[in-house]
Amino acid sequence: MKKILLWLLVLTMCVSMVASFSLAEGRTIRVGLSWNEKIHSLIQAWQDYMQQYGEEYGAKIGIKFEWIINVADGDPARQQANIEDLISQKVDVIIARAQDAAAIGASIKAAKDAGIPFVTFDREPSTVKPDAHVGADSYSQSISTSEYFADLLKKNGVKGKAIEVLGDLTDMNAAYRSQGWHEVEKERGQWETLIQVPTEWKPEKFRSGVVAALAAHPEANCMFVASDFCFSSVESALEEAGRLAPTGDPKHMWIAAQDVNPQGYEAMLKGYIDVATTYDAYFHAVEVIRVIVPLALGEVGIGTKSLVPGRVATPDTVDDMIYLWAKEYKD
Repeated sequence: MKKILLWLLVLTMCVSMVASFSLAEGRTIRVGLSWNEKIHSLIQAWQDYMQQYGEEYGAKIGIKFEWIINVADGDPARQQANIEDLISQKVDVIIARAQDAAAIGASIKAAKDAGIPFVTFDREPSTVKPDAHVGADSYSQSISTSEYFADLLKKNGVKGKAIEVLGDLTDMNAAYRSQGWHEVEKERGQWETLIQVPTEWKPEKFRSGVVAALAAHPEANCMFVASDFCFSSVESALEEAGRLAPTGDPKHMWIAAQDVNPQGYEAMLKGYIDVATTYDAYFHAVEVIRVIVPLALGEVGIGTKSLVPGRVATPDTVDDMIYLWAKEYKD
């Protein structure tokens, strides 16, 4: 009986949503998109995919999207002012990639007070809940990479002595990735993390930190890189230490990474990176469009979270993957 009631409830919700979409036919949804910065090609890829899929999806349900876009250049105060401007323009919904997970809370509250739905994108807030969050499942991403890496090391008879290259731990994505790496390390026992390298997502710290770690631990034979967006900095450090070599070379450093950004994609093709789980920009964009339409129509409640897990990529599989943004965008 409970199952029947549940299905009736789901059916009622679906009918209601379809009816709302029907009533919205011919409407233009004004989307305020607040970027924290735009120095990486990933952000342009996200924006392009959002607009492209918005046109496709909108054509199916009879609506159009108008995009009002601003960029904060890495300044939380500027992002807050940018979002205030979107609120004053009375957009139908706001999407924001936060520069600061705590500071974005004030903007979320301001939008709520104005009756405007607020969606955080890619980076989760740490204080105030938005109406929805869309992004990557960074924890799942780390688990899938780490489990594949453990299998790979075991298959090749390697007992890992690892350098962990951290991201900026004020970004929850970086925190989740480190958490997943250490959980699999503890569960599988296939490597020991010798040292953690803080980077704050700054390319120069990737290089200097890895140089110092390799000097302190010349016995290291593997590495976990929290993101491959600036992998050329890691390559430079490995080259300086005489450790930049592809799989199969005795000097090869076994490397697990995250994202398959353009630099990581090229490094994987060269055999430097052994495994990474994708940061699927296209599917993130698809998900955010699907979320904001019902939000703009008042159909989704507070606290909805939509996370995309990503796909495991290796040198043998990466070039055959579809919807891989790194093939289309270069840094």
